[in-house]
Amino acid sequence: MTPHPLTRTRSRAAAALATAAVLLAATACASTSAGGDAAGGGGGGGTLVIGATGKLPNLDTVIGGAGFEGKRLLSFQIYEGLTRYELLKDTDKPPQVTGALAESWQVAPDKVTWTFALRKGVKFQDGTAFDADAVLFNLHRYLDKASPEYTDALGAAAKEYAGGIASYRKTDDTHVELVTSSPNGHFPEDLAHVLIASPTAVRKSGSANFSQHPVGTGPFAFASQTEGQQVDLVANKDYWRGAPKLERLVVKALPDPAARTAALRSGGVNWIEYPNPDDLESLKADGAQIASNSYDHLWYWILDTAKGPWADVRVRQAANYAIDRQAIANNLLHGTADPAYQAAPRATAAYDQGDDRYSHDPAKAKQLLAEAGYPNGFATSVTVPTGGSGNLLPVPITEALQRDLAAVGIKVDIRTTDWTTLIGAEAKGEVALGSDAIAQSTTLFQSEALLPLFIGSKSPFWTGHYANAKVDELIATAAANPDQSARQAAYRTALRQVTEDAPWLFVVNDRNPRALAPSVHGLVQPQSWFLDLTTVSVAK
Repeated sequence: MTPHPLTRTRSRAAAALATAAVLLAATACASTSAGGDAAGGGGGGGTLVIGATGKLPNLDTVIGGAGFEGKRLLSFQIYEGLTRYELLKDTDKPPQVTGALAESWQVAPDKVTWTFALRKGVKFQDGTAFDADAVLFNLHRYLDKASPEYTDALGAAAKEYAGGIASYRKTDDTHVELVTSSPNGHFPEDLAHVLIASPTAVRKSGSANFSQHPVGTGPFAFASQTEGQQVDLVANKDYWRGAPKLERLVVKALPDPAARTAALRSGGVNWIEYPNPDDLESLKADGAQIASNSYDHLWYWILDTAKGPWADVRVRQAANYAIDRQAIANNLLHGTADPAYQAAPRATAAYDQGDDRYSHDPAKAKQLLAEAGYPNGFATSVTVPTGGSGNLLPVPITEALQRDLAAVGIKVDIRTTDWTTLIGAEAKGEVALGSDAIAQSTTLFQSEALLPLFIGSKSPFWTGHYANAKVDELIATAAANPDQSARQAAYRTALRQVTEDAPWLFVVNDRNPRALAPSVHGLVQPQSWFLDLTTVSVAK
């Protein structure tokens, strides 16, 4: 028997392989079929099996629940919005938004009335036609509590991107008019996340069960799932942009980094999200391909600015001067991330190198702590996820920060939880495990609608109670402007102020690494959280 290209015989891999075997067996045994035959058969490009870093999302359109990784690997593969990110071009800059289920759009002089010309000839994966009525059906499902298909979960999830829609109607079968409650310059970007499902399929299964039978217009159609653990998709041979090269796409939840690496080496998967940085050199030596690119990512701590020592800006600045980001990026993450010396991520138009502020300066940190009345430091706590979308090596990173902060007198109690629990509590305005801070990853500009949720003073999420009227005004003014360059300039000014206020502990910007078996071809790695998998194939 010829060994798999990434099979290792070294003893240090044995324990990880055993762990992977258990996980892979568990995901294989409980799979539940739910159709998918109508859309099968892609371009003969084999089966791609991806090991994801966390639990997989609820597959009902906007509900999700697994961060942008779940949206990247599954939601955006099954569904589309009126717009989409162009992920195959200009990979040296953040992606632009282009037409998807809408071919074009225009905004009226009132800056709130948008008309979208819908793409003709598109079919859902169940063979039914996409048209203006399908758009209205989905908006009713998200926004109209009187709709039979509306649920509180859908309504809550849709608020992030569709909550500003005041009214909507079709002007004919190929045009819809959407009116926003106030001017929204990034409305086309928002609509990439307002996913459109087949009305026929929703009515057939009912909203309560649609996540078990999801149907959209995307490049891959649902075949089966083990809820939260494994999802099997097949190529949508009638996809309007052309059938993807792959025949099948399988996504498995493998939250343990060692298990992901072991699964890649054993052939249980042929692609893993975020390989352990310690494994990169040995994986490359075994023939694996490592793909990476900067993107809109920040790994940080949100500090509680409303009470205790963190209420003093000098303390927050001191903590930022205390940490050695470069050592974390180089020694712990082995170059898979860049140090974050400010609030704006590097791969965004809001980043200005001149705003890099917080170098590693323990002496300055101690000086600021003394000025704030804490010459001997203080004790605090942080809740950290054990994994999850964009979270890198959250516990080891936090342990490194713990050591740096202890060196200036700040003693940190680390409390761990899972990613779903952390973001679920945050969405309710709470901190899991009652800590003074939470550690997490986030995006700021890939999805502009989220920006006020992270740094706005009226956010419904827990944001450390940070509030700055100047920042609020800059964000609101920018958001109303359809001119992207003007919005970006205002965002740059706003993030410069956030850097000064230091409501966060700025740590690193990830470079989005993933490891691929030698048999995987055609990946285009954009400066984005998201991926276009239509060009990928697997050699048989």
